[in-house]
Amino acid sequence: MEYFYDSREEASLAAASRIVAALTRRLDSQPRASLVVTGGSSPVLCYSALADTDLAWDRVHVLLSDERWVPPTHADSNEKMVREELLIRHAAAADLLPLYDDQISVSERSSMLNEALEELPVPFACSLLGMGEDGHFASLFPDADNLELGLKIDSRTYFVPVNTSASPHPRISLTLAALSRSDEVVLLFFGDSKREVYERAKASSTALPVSKLLFQSRAPVHVFWAP
Repeated sequence: MEYFYDSREEASLAAASRIVAALTRRLDSQPRASLVVTGGSSPVLCYSALADTDLAWDRVHVLLSDERWVPPTHADSNEKMVREELLIRHAAAADLLPLYDDQISVSERSSMLNEALEELPVPFACSLLGMGEDGHFASLFPDADNLELGLKIDSRTYFVPVNTSASPHPRISLTLAALSRSDEVVLLFFGDSKREVYERAKASSTALPVSKLLFQSRAPVHVFWAP
């Protein structure tokens, strides 16, 4: 489903409402629920609306879709952003599974997180994702040497280390196999240039990494966009 709005605030609030509904459905039927979230600037308004929502956040497990391999105090850390923008007010009661670990390598952490994921409530209630102008989502970039594994939907690999020329830092990312284990996906992005990328992506299943997300049939994708 596509939802196009005139303002970023409208799109962000609508995306937040969609996420709340997904979490509520899971929390009404089971003790705990999981929510996948993304970094970047696009979800900030959405996170503010979620943080103001009074629901059973103490029963919600939050998981990052991807992370730069930097400490959570670093300005580029997605964990830092999520803690500052989402895990505040009502949502402060939620539990966050950090991806970064300074005691091991990104490859070792990827393997460890494959096991940790099995301890979370799955399917995820919702996965909130963004999209780059190169068609990447999470940290599944077009130039990653393990992109094929990251986009393989029937894989048992749920986290992969990622190196990309688009980032000065190594990264770790959930794979499409993991992200598609969601009741639904909310894809939130802004701007005319990204709208053009999206239109190209939905025209062909092989055009861009995000095309694989749009064409998979396991988790419905709801697109929220504004100029």
